Amino acid sequence: MLIAVLDNIRSLYNVGSIFRTADAFGFQKIYLSGYTPEPIGEKQKREIHKTALGAEEFIEWEKSGQTWKLLENLKKQGFYIVGLETDKKAINISKFNPSVSRQKIVLVVGNEIKGLSQQILKRCDKIVKIPMLGKKESLNVSVAFGVAAFYLRK
Repeated sequence: MLIAVLDNIRSLYNVGSIFRTADAFGFQKIYLSGYTPEPIGEKQKREIHKTALGAEEFIEWEKSGQTWKLLENLKKQGFYIVGLETDKKAINISKFNPSVSRQKIVLVVGNEIKGLSQQILKRCDKIVKIPMLGKKESLNVSVAFGVAAFYLRK
């Protein structure tokens, strides 16, 4: 079982793209945490739908306040928490074996600029990163989510 937690994502387009990618890779649920926008209200629905193309209607989602509390609750339910971040403790995602962890995995992605806070990272069972070969240090959050989702489905 795969679940996504979106922590303080700003862009409606990124949220929509993650919905679509989560659907493609079989995620069961998305938690929209912090100030991550949800697909309610005319503007939010329209903007998220531009990139989700209806996936926001297929994947179960829930709004959540504080991400750290959500992660602690998910851990109590037996989920293995994987944070996607360019942290010094992060391992190359290609070296992470999801089948070794557990059958219930949460993928946490963070804000487009700040990433995941230390408060969130310390609650992760594993921190993974995507190796970058170019000059930029990171990918767009929705693209990074797609790469990580692919690895977690292996």
